[in-house]
Amino acid sequence: MARKTGSHSQTTGPRVRAAAARLIARHGYAAVSMRQIAAEVGVQAGALYLYTPDKQTLLYDLMRDHLEELLAAWQAVPAETSPEGRLRAFVRFHIGFHLDRAEAVFIAYMELRNLEPARFAEIEKLRHAYEDALEAILSAGQSDGSFSIPDTRLATMALIAMLTGVTNWYREGGRLARAEIETIYTDMALNAVGATRG
Repeated sequence: MARKTGSHSQTTGPRVRAAAARLIARHGYAAVSMRQIAAEVGVQAGALYLYTPDKQTLLYDLMRDHLEELLAAWQAVPAETSPEGRLRAFVRFHIGFHLDRAEAVFIAYMELRNLEPARFAEIEKLRHAYEDALEAILSAGQSDGSFSIPDTRLATMALIAMLTGVTNWYREGGRLARAEIETIYTDMALNAVGATRG
């Protein structure tokens, strides 16, 4: 009889999530079966249900874990005093965090449609919390005159789409190093919000 607790579950559980993330990112949630995930991990299909009740819960857990990690990591970034400094920090953080987790990013953005309504609402709440952090930066810059933005919510969504899009094309060893991309995107973000830089 398979064990549900102890060292085996502590190693197999993360392997199940990692295998699910790889397969869903590669083939899409609808095309991936629990049997395929089990084969990727090297266990019997029935053994997966020791670690997750169903595929829907597995998808939800992957999204929730990614977004909770994202929020915690952003909250740990040292605070900058000016809106421009905070926006610079946000851009660099967002690109660096997401490039290290391209599979999780793809799942979190592209597979929302496959969540049940209650779980969709929970994931959207986490996404909005992160978006609100950027909007607060933009609103502060709007208030003190350092940014010129017609609509801070629209600017928030546009910037996040631009920054997250890097994960679609960036490859290590390409023409531009990660640090160069972060610098260029920081300047583009500041230009996009009409930053009044000296």
